Amino acid sequence: MNLLSRETPARLLLRGVILVAPVLAVLSARPDDLPSGWFLIVTLALSTGFAAMPESALGTMCLGVVVVWWTLATSGGVPVGAIPAAVLLLAAHVSSVLLSYGPPRLPVGAALLLRWLRRSAGVAVAAPLVWLVAVVVDGAPEPPGVWVAGLACAVVVCIVAATSVTAPEDAP
Repeated sequence: MNLLSRETPARLLLRGVILVAPVLAVLSARPDDLPSGWFLIVTLALSTGFAAMPESALGTMCLGVVVVWWTLATSGGVPVGAIPAAVLLLAAHVSSVLLSYGPPRLPVGAALLLRWLRRSAGVAVAAPLVWLVAVVVDGAPEPPGVWVAGLACAVVVCIVAATSVTAPEDAP
């Protein structure tokens, strides 16, 4: 209880998002694709640990479990429930990033929160677009070389990301 008394209301809200979002992401599937009770308990346990320790590997495990479940559960097409699931996983991730900015007593500033909300909205726009592309190409024959082109794009994205965040070294 002492831990909760040291938290600001905004940080408690972010922890609540981390706790609830992965479970809701799993439950956003079609009713006939809902997971078993034990899987929901595992997801809730992981999200509880993730909410308590947002910088730990539990976050990766929690979000990864949800993604793996969606991958296995949607072998017959891409349901529209994947859109809210993607947005919920993004919300959990961004909440953990905001909580990782400092110690429990450090409040989350309005400017920082708005910056991350704008960034999240920009990323969240991709979810319905990717879903639409998946629906359009579902069942279509695979074009030759698509995997090579995808790998090339991924390499270019990684190089651009690495060079854009690398600070130049000071010359002696």
